Amino acid sequence: MLSDAASSAHLDVVVGVGARSGVAVDEVLGLVGAALREAGLTGAAVTALATLDIRAGEPGIVGAAARLGVPLRGFGSTELAGVAVPHPSERPLAATGTASVAEAAALRAAGPGAVLVVPKRKSRRVTCAIARSVPLRPNEVSPCARLLPDTHGYTGGEPHTRPTGTIPIPSPHTTAAMDIDTSAGTSADAHDLRHHGDAEVRDEKLIDLAVNVRTNTPPDWLRERIAESLAGLAAYPDGRAARAAVADRHDLPARRVLLTAGAAEAFVLLARALPARRAVVVHPQFTEPEAALRDAGHAVERVLLREEDGFRFDPAAVPEDADLVVIGNPTNPTSVLHPAAAIASLARPGRWLVVDEAFMDAVPGERESLASRTDVPGLVVLRSLTKTWGLAGLRIGYVLAEPETIAALERVQPLWPVSTPALVAAEACMAPVALMEAEDAALRIGVERAHLLAGLAEFDEVRVVAAAEGPFVLVRIEGADAVRDRLRLLGFAVRRGDTFPGLDRHWLRIAVRDRVTTNRFLQALDQALLLLG
Repeated sequence: MLSDAASSAHLDVVVGVGARSGVAVDEVLGLVGAALREAGLTGAAVTALATLDIRAGEPGIVGAAARLGVPLRGFGSTELAGVAVPHPSERPLAATGTASVAEAAALRAAGPGAVLVVPKRKSRRVTCAIARSVPLRPNEVSPCARLLPDTHGYTGGEPHTRPTGTIPIPSPHTTAAMDIDTSAGTSADAHDLRHHGDAEVRDEKLIDLAVNVRTNTPPDWLRERIAESLAGLAAYPDGRAARAAVADRHDLPARRVLLTAGAAEAFVLLARALPARRAVVVHPQFTEPEAALRDAGHAVERVLLREEDGFRFDPAAVPEDADLVVIGNPTNPTSVLHPAAAIASLARPGRWLVVDEAFMDAVPGERESLASRTDVPGLVVLRSLTKTWGLAGLRIGYVLAEPETIAALERVQPLWPVSTPALVAAEACMAPVALMEAEDAALRIGVERAHLLAGLAEFDEVRVVAAAEGPFVLVRIEGADAVRDRLRLLGFAVRRGDTFPGLDRHWLRIAVRDRVTTNRFLQALDQALLLLG
């Protein structure tokens, strides 16, 4: 191991690692490998591993450095505490005095002006982050306020500056560029908020591009775990182990976690428990949050994002006195991934900020997630295990929020709301091997989505929301409702878009599938467009 003073060599790429005692080398290397792939790097690019000095003798970390053939650098907690990090967490702060060992160690070892190219990534027992040193440009005194142009990272080296001070919050549009709709829930509102993708495939044997559940799921190992749980159905469900597993996965205390019967139940609980006076929902997005709020007697206002802006979000569009704001990230149906900093900037004292992250695990590295943040007041993050793991029929999701909010939701939740098989599934999906499988699936989805987008680009009649980051894409076709009907005759189901506020009959949502299925769909779309002239 090298001490901080023992080496003055220039470090190009540093991997910061945090780990619990007894962690295995393979788990460390597995997470590091996934982070390197996200950054487009290989192990050969790594020039050092860095960690907290009291962890520098941990066999799993020492072994990982040896396998990579790089030095291991250890830093004291005081040194790391002075490094501003974008994803602080309560648990490491309490245990070590450092809000993120992985991020702080990576930035500290890479030197002044280092850039975090992959922020904190986690498995059950390991965290890691990747930083890159930035050389000075001509006539530049310090690079400490500069971002690398091709990253989502932030610049380190400013120990007295909060991370939000160095993250530029995109606001490319003025408030006037978005529409605020106050007619939601009136007779003028023609959107069917209770229509969902599953309605497109009921009663007919169609190839399903309407529902966003990953195909060929659940995997065999998860089916087996669920099947084994059936032996315990005589006992009432006990959610403690699953709740602890979810908390562990997000590096949060269990009092910040509530397990629910899918994300849909969570929206109902929020609508019943939170005494909001002015609720605002950012659309187009999943319609269940607004439907639940309206059913609970809330008046709902809409902030409508527009196609000409790429359906990107401007925080200034939200009324300042809104005390409940709901937004999806990545958003269904647009598939747009909004910057975490932009969403976090909506936080205000006395405001609940609800972020639907049901599709975040389909984004490699879950970049732009707020799930583990504890420094955003009023933050409520919803997650679902339905999409990635194929558990729509089992109903399992969870809420991450301040303990007071969790307690309020628990008070309106029925007893034993989540079944024993669902609890077993939740615990299993939090395991390190499952998280790695989900990451691999997210990477594959990205490849297949690119193939779908390339195929759609060949059609002059099709306009695609190109900034897609989720397991689906949104397209505009003149007369899309007729195209959808023709596709059904050709054996394919796609999701109609006119039930989403902000969209009309000319929009369709298409799920990402494997290349063979996509090619068959593109041929069917070509036929449908030709037949409709």
